[in-house]
Formats: sequence, C-alpha cells, structure tokens
Amino acid sequence: MTSAAICSASVGTRTIYIPPSDRDLPALALQVMSLMDSYMIWLGVTEEPPERVESAANSGSLCKDWACAMPSSPGSRVPGPATSLFRSTGSDVALSMGQRLATKFRKQIFLSVDIPSAYLSSPNGSRLLLDSEKRIVGVLRESESSIPQCS
Repeated sequence: MTSAAICSASVGTRTIYIPPSDRDLPALALQVMSLMDSYMIWLGVTEEPPERVESAANSGSLCKDWACAMPSSPGSRVPGPATSLFRSTGSDVALSMGQRLATKFRKQIFLSVDIPSAYLSSPNGSRLLLDSEKRIVGVLRESESSIPQCS
C-alpha cells in the first residue's frame, strides 16, 4: 500500500451521541470529520436517540457559531490565529474552543457549535461547554491514535 493510500484511509467521519450529564441539559451530537492535518467538528443539540445520532447534523445548523483556528507556533504560549466564519449570536464559543483544540492537537480546526443561547446562558451552560470540550478532546485523541502519520 502506498503512503498516499494509507493517508487517504485516515480521512473519515464519526458521529457520537453525548448523553446529558444533568436533567436540565440537552443531549448533544458530535460529528468529527478527520481531514488531512485538520478536523471539521460540529457540536449540536439533538433530540435523536443514540441509535440514530448520525442524522442529528442534518437537522442542525453549521453556521450558528462557526470558527476556524490554526495551531500556534511550536513552543509559543500565545494561541494561534483564529477567525469567526459565521456568528448568529454574540457568542464566540467556537472561536475560543477552536483555538484551544488547535493548540492541543497542532492541527487546523473548523468548529461549529450549534447550541441554543438559552442553554449557554443557563446556570449549567458553562458546565455543558466544559463537558462538551472534554468529550471532543477524547474523541480527537482516539482519532489521533488510530491515524497513520502522513509525510
């Protein structure tokens, strides 16, 4: 198998159901597209049951809070450059979370956060985001460990 074939095998999509950690919080769906040296991630509220989570993104919105973040320079303590691609609220959740993910994984991150502002502004909103980010980190670590390194 050529290195190009091995590298192209690493491109793929996973959709994961994230059950609510509290009865006041919604269930979430996480869709991760592994691309060449980047990830495209959609995180959104879902009413789909776990066995049908793959269809959650179809009823979601990519452009609610969407950002692109680049990794910082090696050894830098300053976050890499990032920009909002689209925002429909005053929230920059995707921008700051995308920067942290890009720094941690040293890859370009396209992140869309499709969580209604009513949940984000609730008393449990920050917990919802923290739990979500931890879950994203776990999924990306799994992806990183199973992806062959391309040169």
